[in-house]
Amino acid sequence: MNSIHDMGGMQNFGPILLEQNEPVFHHPWEARVYALNRAAGPAGKWNLDATRYGIELIPPLDYLRMSYYERWHFRLVELLIARGVVTRAEVESGHPAPGSSRATPVMTAASISVLAPANPERPKIGTAPRFQVGQLVRARNVHPRHHTRLPRYARGKQGVVARHHGIFVFPDTNAHFAGENPQHLYSVSFSARELWGPQASPRDAVHLDMWDEYLDLA
Repeated sequence: MNSIHDMGGMQNFGPILLEQNEPVFHHPWEARVYALNRAAGPAGKWNLDATRYGIELIPPLDYLRMSYYERWHFRLVELLIARGVVTRAEVESGHPAPGSSRATPVMTAASISVLAPANPERPKIGTAPRFQVGQLVRARNVHPRHHTRLPRYARGKQGVVARHHGIFVFPDTNAHFAGENPQHLYSVSFSARELWGPQASPRDAVHLDMWDEYLDLA
């Protein structure tokens, strides 16, 4: 995105304060919001990229004032409504509408796992990778209105392909239920000075995962 949600590289937001012995959840409601998000996911009404885009739909001023799990709560409610699981009136009243059907939960206590499969099945395509390890590439200087994983601070910048990850679902279309559009994915190394200018350390670099559609040969 091109709004406040794409905060990488932005300055003047104050210091990062580390909390010693920080708990997993600061309040019981945060644990409940986390559990609700996990429980709703297996129903197949949305995908991981759609949940990321759901955060980006939060109005900028609300996004800045909200805590982490407040954003999760906003995202979950809007997804439930948008995908037809509940109505806004039901959310606001806390009661099901007359005549609404009762859904059987997809997630049960016996099926709960905190770990994803070690080797999830990946999509396959018949095209060779556009780029090879060691090639000089440039991130496209684009500003899409839809969801994207191409960070603003890397657009138009030059880097080197450090690794080919294989084929993965393209988030820019998957987030909008417009198809998985699987593509080759690469780890691209950008020098800190290329990204931040001559004041950056010459020894530092940032590695970003970049899909085919994000890159051109430099």
